[in-house]
Amino acid sequence: MKMIKKRHIGIVLLLIILILFILLIFKNQIINKKEKYAWAYVKNTSHEQPVFDREYENILKEYHGIFLGNSLSRNIYLTFDEGYENGCTEKILDVLKENQVKVTFFVTGPYVMKNPELVQRMIDEGHIIGNHTMNHKSMATLSNKEIEQEVMEVHNLVYEKFGYEMKYLRPPMGEFNEESVKYCSLLGYRTVMWSFAYDDWNVDNQGREEYAKNKILNNVHKGGVILLHAVSKDNANVLDDCIKEMRKMGYRFESLDNFK
Repeated sequence: MKMIKKRHIGIVLLLIILILFILLIFKNQIINKKEKYAWAYVKNTSHEQPVFDREYENILKEYHGIFLGNSLSRNIYLTFDEGYENGCTEKILDVLKENQVKVTFFVTGPYVMKNPELVQRMIDEGHIIGNHTMNHKSMATLSNKEIEQEVMEVHNLVYEKFGYEMKYLRPPMGEFNEESVKYCSLLGYRTVMWSFAYDDWNVDNQGREEYAKNKILNNVHKGGVILLHAVSKDNANVLDDCIKEMRKMGYRFESLDNFK
């Protein structure tokens, strides 16, 4: 009888250890899904596609995110981040219209509220309006409820003002984790990162037009998702030359709606 009791106790202990082990694995998976990442890549030379962290790639691919197109295609996807207006967007729109290029503008809530005429023009001229959240907070630091507020406040604002339904989202500062990408997918959004960006966001460091042009043209590649900040006067001034030069190099500008 004592032997049977000892055997039962041993089985119970093994079950407890097994349950604790499973819970530990599950806990680690949850922690990993909430680990904060900052989007990055390793540049290549000779217009080759950059190299991305495998874990970053897997997360984006799992939830149908966008960051790099087909390596066999000479398509490129031009995108602009609009955190606030710095007097450059009208010129950018003029250049895009003249060159018949359709792009995606990722807008914040305050940008929409302060610049409705520019957002309306973007829509009227066939560009995509993307979501850049309400307050430009790091998605990786927010709860699902907070993410929903940041995303859907802008979504509803744009829909109410313009009757436009957004479906692409760019996480502020490129900060994300698996949980944020997953939850945005459940909200109906595809997360859009990039395969090229440069230090164009600093409005106090402009007047480098040759630098800007060289940065853009030297790093263009097949399937490239290009991120430019619309606050940059340099970007506005070199955009026409860059578009014309990239076309001479054999590249085609495509909309994210035609991403492949």
